[in-house]
Amino acid sequence: MPPIWLMRQAGRYLPEYRALRASKGGFLDLVHDSAAAAEVTLQPIRRFGFDGAILFSDILVIPHALGQDLRFVEGEGPRLSPTLVDSDLDALSPELDRLDPVYETVRRVSAELPPATTLLGFAGSPWTVATYMVAGQGSRDQAETRRLAYADPERFSAIIRAIADLTVDYLSGQVDAGVDAVQLFDSWAGSLSPDQFERWVIAPTAGIVERLKQRHPDIPVIGFPKGAGGKLAAYARETKVDVLGLDETVDPQWADEALPADLPVQGNLDPLALIAGGARLAEAVKRIKGAFARRPHVFNLGHGILPDTPIEHVERLIALVREA
Repeated sequence: MPPIWLMRQAGRYLPEYRALRASKGGFLDLVHDSAAAAEVTLQPIRRFGFDGAILFSDILVIPHALGQDLRFVEGEGPRLSPTLVDSDLDALSPELDRLDPVYETVRRVSAELPPATTLLGFAGSPWTVATYMVAGQGSRDQAETRRLAYADPERFSAIIRAIADLTVDYLSGQVDAGVDAVQLFDSWAGSLSPDQFERWVIAPTAGIVERLKQRHPDIPVIGFPKGAGGKLAAYARETKVDVLGLDETVDPQWADEALPADLPVQGNLDPLALIAGGARLAEAVKRIKGAFARRPHVFNLGHGILPDTPIEHVERLIALVREA
């Protein structure tokens, strides 16, 4: 049976998380409170016994450390300023100590986690992080960032390099603090044309993997280029990630045939199938397990667990995955 953990498993669907969040104030305050962030990371392990614990943090701690102001608006999401569509990267004053609470969270979780449970760290991939730094917030099609990448590739390349350089240090710091593996989230990879995907997703990710492996040769790296579709094979081949994350739009049978036979994969249950539960959930789990029966597979969702996911459906999912 495959091991299982869920993206965003430490989050809003859990009543114990909501209670802790209410007592701590804003989301960023919670991320920077290492004791509380460690507790959030451990909550789903205590409740469900997942095989992996994912660090409770956010991909936008990198732009925050690079010098942008970061706040989370209730019901609207993150806001970064100054936006790099209007300001130069050189105008920012990095504050790298803003990452210190994350390392302390890792140390606390590592000390408390059951020995058999993997601790996963993570960072956002440069393209996805850049979309927030340029526009100052999330967007439906990342148009402002894509325009900048086309209009001024030299300037945009400098932004990507700055993110990648700090990401290597950040992930290395997580490894030093105690994580067992790391994941690179590229949530907006699917918005790019093939040549832009090669330039702004594959190349920077390959660079991060290579440099991180120079420091930590044995650390597994999971790459998750959401929406990559037919570009997944090139991503896997050229980035040299150890595990490839698959979103819910990927046909698992196609992926098994198109990807290298020995490449471990992660995913790709639709988060809405988990909400639906019942026969639909059982069918989806059976299909995914069957498609990847011949290769190493970490069972996961195709993206993050949704806040309205019933607890009993998560319990049922774990039972289905762990059935012989």
